[in-house]
Amino acid sequence: MLTVEVVRGVPWWGVLSSVAAPVVLIGGWTVAAALQPGSFDPVAGTISALAAQGAADRWVMTLVLVGVGICFVLTGLALRPAAAPGRIIVITGGLATLLAAANPEPVRGGSVHHAICAAVGFIALAAWPAGARRPGPSVPYGLRPAVSARAVWTLLGLLGWFGAELVTGGHQIGLAERVLAGAEVGWLLAVVLTCYGGQSRARESSGGGAAYPVRSAGAEATRRTS
Repeated sequence: MLTVEVVRGVPWWGVLSSVAAPVVLIGGWTVAAALQPGSFDPVAGTISALAAQGAADRWVMTLVLVGVGICFVLTGLALRPAAAPGRIIVITGGLATLLAAANPEPVRGGSVHHAICAAVGFIALAAWPAGARRPGPSVPYGLRPAVSARAVWTLLGLLGWFGAELVTGGHQIGLAERVLAGAEVGWLLAVVLTCYGGQSRARESSGGGAAYPVRSAGAEATRRTS
């Protein structure tokens, strides 16, 4: 059976939000660490500690988390070539990041609410490629099943490293968290760019839109970007 599915591509604001996320996150945690009195060790110190109650200029890292959370929500909404479950998971990760910012760690001890929100955010942003993948030879590179599977296993491996450091009280918990967070925002950006680049080439070759085949629900469908 041959059907035609019309799908809009990634809008410009989705590209902007995906680019802004790593810039804001990495730049933000660098600035927030520099504002701490004495010497803050980013290898041992967590991102959450920079936004915790009692931290110097904690508003900086709090605003960073809010900004990154908004970027995730916008990117999830804009990633139209991806399957709906993956987009929903990205949006969930963004909302969890916003909630983590709204529930900072206390001066002493931990916060269950912050820990849950942060865990949901990290897990969602590691697992979303599994729900976003699409079959078909002409699907954007970042959404192909094999590529998505490798991305998920890599991100879950980094998540496992961070979890192990967290549970054991390791001395590289800050490094593990930053590598994980950087990889998650980086992969999301990479997928958006492969989708945006693919739709741009499709427009050039077809004069405004291009059809390419994908398998959907056991049938051969023709998917069109516009």
